[in-house]
Amino acid sequence: MSELIRRADSLIENLLTPLVPVLLLLSRLWIAWVFFRSGMIKVSSWDSTLYLFENEYVVPLLPWEIAAYLGTGAELVLPVLLALGILARPAAIALFAFNIVAVVSYPTLWAGGFFDHQMWGVMLLANIILGPGLLAMDNIFKKQQ
Repeated sequence: MSELIRRADSLIENLLTPLVPVLLLLSRLWIAWVFFRSGMIKVSSWDSTLYLFENEYVVPLLPWEIAAYLGTGAELVLPVLLALGILARPAAIALFAFNIVAVVSYPTLWAGGFFDHQMWGVMLLANIILGPGLLAMDNIFKKQQ
């Protein structure tokens, strides 16, 4: 029985291992899309963004004006780096921290969007722990050295 389990496990591993880079790429692209879209929405209605940072969000340690500019900038730059796989781990770490700050800063989020933030956090952790995968610019840069 243990030999059957070992063979089945080996077969599944051989079938799925080549999919890991694709899975990591898809998770990077998904997260990048979510955060970049949020940044674009903030830019497209900047007055509303400033209002939200001043009156709704409770960003710790930063004045609301600085938080608005830094947060929007992070949502526009970090996802591009993550999607391309350039400095992917640092970008994923920064977005992971940003995700936590978003949840802490906006208590209203807990009712409707907390599950999404948890899912994004897990996807970011996968990219932090496993790296961006073979389908990332970081790997091309490593090979050139």
